[in-house]
Amino acid sequence: MKGIHKLIIPGTLPGLNEYIDANRRKKYAGAAMKRQAEAAVMAAIKRQMRGLKLTRPVVLHYTWYEKDRRRDHDNVAFAQKFVQDALVHAGVLKNDGWAQVEGFTHAFRVDSKHPRVEVELEEV
Repeated sequence: MKGIHKLIIPGTLPGLNEYIDANRRKKYAGAAMKRQAEAAVMAAIKRQMRGLKLTRPVVLHYTWYEKDRRRDHDNVAFAQKFVQDALVHAGVLKNDGWAQVEGFTHAFRVDSKHPRVEVELEEV
């Protein structure tokens, strides 16, 4: 049965600028940042998507709730890489290639008290 599955990741994830800075600062700092971001996403997946394994292709709808408007949209949306890799590592998606992810959308909002990322996985 087709469905929409929602994942809420509390807080903000590193953006592209932070990731580039980490890679320039120290050899493995970018890899460590990616591991930490994926761990945060994995924790949310384990709490909210217990045992979910999708077999149909999905469209991912991201809503990025930032604490303010300082980061550019493209900088923020870079973190979709961490989210999608975590969905694969958790077994929710078999892979994040063309056969599994048909596309994605992005919306950007400000919530200074509760920054977060909301991801809807729409089976198609």
